[in-house]
Amino acid sequence: MAGAGSGRALPSGAADATRERRSYRPALTLLASLFFMWGFITVINNTLLPHLRSVFDLDYTQTTLIESAWFIAYFVASLPAAKLIERIGYQRALVAGLGIMALGTLGMVAAAHLPSYTVTLVSLFVIACGITLLQVAANPYVAVVGPPESASSRLNLVQAFNSLGTTLAPLFGGYLILGRSASGNLTGDAAPLSAAERLADAQSVQLPYLIVAATLVVLAVVIARASLPVMGTATNRLGRAERASLSLWRHRNLVLGVPAIFIYLIAEIGVANLFINFVSQPAIGDLTQAQASHYLFLLWGGMMVGRFVGAWVMRRIPAETVLAGAAVGAFAVMLVTSFATGPVAMWSLISVGLFHAIMFPTIFTLGIRGLGPLTEEGSGLLIMAIAGGALVVVQGWIADRFGLQHSFLLTASCELYVLFYALWGCRAKVPLAGTAVPPAVPPAVRPAAP
Repeated sequence: MAGAGSGRALPSGAADATRERRSYRPALTLLASLFFMWGFITVINNTLLPHLRSVFDLDYTQTTLIESAWFIAYFVASLPAAKLIERIGYQRALVAGLGIMALGTLGMVAAAHLPSYTVTLVSLFVIACGITLLQVAANPYVAVVGPPESASSRLNLVQAFNSLGTTLAPLFGGYLILGRSASGNLTGDAAPLSAAERLADAQSVQLPYLIVAATLVVLAVVIARASLPVMGTATNRLGRAERASLSLWRHRNLVLGVPAIFIYLIAEIGVANLFINFVSQPAIGDLTQAQASHYLFLLWGGMMVGRFVGAWVMRRIPAETVLAGAAVGAFAVMLVTSFATGPVAMWSLISVGLFHAIMFPTIFTLGIRGLGPLTEEGSGLLIMAIAGGALVVVQGWIADRFGLQHSFLLTASCELYVLFYALWGCRAKVPLAGTAVPPAVPPAVRPAAP
């Protein structure tokens, strides 16, 4: 007689699925900490830039060069990172990325001790190169390590922890950098810092970056000792002759996904960089810049909430459908931002974080779908496209000539390309031999040799 309740045996397929989920969940938990760290370190720059401008007495060109050096690293390091992953594998690449970031953060400590603007630029470039390696390795790993049908949901979930890092970083930087320095208390009409004050302010950066460096080293040791599931046969590299017959350019979802990431980053970075200037205007929020920074916290927090919600929604609705809905919502609120006034315009700009939340991880997973052994190279191209953030200067040029509020029409136009990609551009036409769209074989654990 059949048993009842908990004694009943699961069907073999359900049991296999349960074992598979258990095999990759610890890995996702560990990878979520990586996403948190690179989001945290990236947004520390938002508090670091005004600090460095006072310490080194920089003009705006020199100040924006700091942000440009950060995004140029994505362009320079992405393809070498993909090649390195092919040679040493994903797990060792994650450890290497954390080591490079730790080296860069120690460079920031040295730059603060000297102090040196040049060493600061080089150190931030090195940190960004390490983050690039982590992005090229971790994003496709999360997308491929579990069931293919939930790839976008998984990547949105771990990207939510990235947003948690971006949300907490302004508080960390505000307290340990701006809160402990003379430059952090300056007003717009304050006298420049004296040489002694600049030296003391420069050295205030040492403690936070020492804390970050120690955290990165500990995380690298944990990753190195962890037992992470392998990617599986779906993404195994092919021989030279077989690889020569394959082309990334046959995959429309990747070819159109690269500009989708590039264009989306113009929108995201433009909103974040000009947010405080916009909401502090008398006709919008009529706030001081210090008060406006608290609302920036809500923008990043909205992206975190949006990614958690998006991860849940994509378990029920196709990722491309959710992406299309987000693009329509973002386009609508950016039109309101561009033409409304007062609190309506301010809150519409804050709300765009909810719609932007799922865009990067969803475009990424759709872009590498069906690439099989070309996954590493496709990932490198998509991460290289993050360099689009360096073109925020275009929105600055528009703001100077046509007004800050109307410059957000550029953001609205970026949302239209994301909509185009969701409706048509992401549809994979030519899956590689042995893969489906998405890959049919769950690659969490490589089959044992007979």
